[in-house]
Amino acid sequence: MLPLSVCIIAKNEEKHIGECLKRLSSYGFEIVLTDTGSTDRTLAVAEKYTDRIYHFDWCDDFSAARNFCMEKASHDWILSLDCDEYIEKLDQAALGRCMEAHPDCAGRILIRSRFLRDGLTSYEQTRVSRLADRRYFHFTGAVHEQLERRDGAAKTIYDAPVTILHVGYDETESDMREKSRRNIALLEAQLEKEGPDPYLYFQLGQSYRRLGDAEKAFSSFDAGLSMEVDPTPDYVKTMVESYGYTLLDLKRTQDALGLAALYDAFAVRADFVFLMGLVYMNNGLFDDAIAEFEKAATMEEFSVDGVNSYMAYYNVGVIYECTGHIGEARTYYQKCGDYAPAKKRLQALLEDA
Repeated sequence: MLPLSVCIIAKNEEKHIGECLKRLSSYGFEIVLTDTGSTDRTLAVAEKYTDRIYHFDWCDDFSAARNFCMEKASHDWILSLDCDEYIEKLDQAALGRCMEAHPDCAGRILIRSRFLRDGLTSYEQTRVSRLADRRYFHFTGAVHEQLERRDGAAKTIYDAPVTILHVGYDETESDMREKSRRNIALLEAQLEKEGPDPYLYFQLGQSYRRLGDAEKAFSSFDAGLSMEVDPTPDYVKTMVESYGYTLLDLKRTQDALGLAALYDAFAVRADFVFLMGLVYMNNGLFDDAIAEFEKAATMEEFSVDGVNSYMAYYNVGVIYECTGHIGEARTYYQKCGDYAPAKKRLQALLEDA
């Protein structure tokens, strides 16, 4: 058995914690739960799976709660999860080899977030540092906390063989809005205390986007990208893409063409290339748009499900249909498989034939 503790913080998570702990229990890891003030059945459910349950007085600081939880673990190696994160894949043998090979590094797990877009279930994936030896690492940041080295040195990361399904976006719209408003307050307080930081501006922009406030989202992303940033971290790539989508939301389609200046640095995954296809499409540059969608469909690295497959093909189909090339439109809609919007367009074309 691996000398690993899974540390989880919780508050009113009776909806998710049972499935989270049920999936974890099959691996035999120590489970350490820190509750920050639940008033529902969270603790009653958790007690079925672990007796390592502790209470932490909430102080508007997620890092403080996570670090407290890590201190209560029996093992130095810690995997940190949330209650709405369910194990999908975990290779214990490979994980053990990673821990042995990278004793003072941070392991990035793959998190697949499930959400609804236009009434359809979709997924977005990203890697986040969540596995580390507590002797070298602790969490920093009041919200959207990150693992950082205790000695202040730059952290070295690697990809750990763990895949998580995040179901937190399944919440009701009112719950999501409440969580976004809470995060905005914590992020703004941290910015006021610590000064400008691109990661904090990124998370602030994402929270405003979830609230539907495109103007404030744009201001936040713009502030983050106005600073000197390394283009390689995943969050920077996502910030650039979110910035582009926000420009489209604001109907600033010509301004979005300026993203072409960032192409060489960010066209390393399908999401940015797909975004450029949308930018060109919204500016009536259809040949350029088709070229970008076609390129996106050949790329392996992606974050949002479909940008390198059915969503790219669908947009090519839309362009061809709108420009009167019905045969080509059918071909691309057929490439989309079971993607409902494409099937709907195919049926409409059949009825019009």
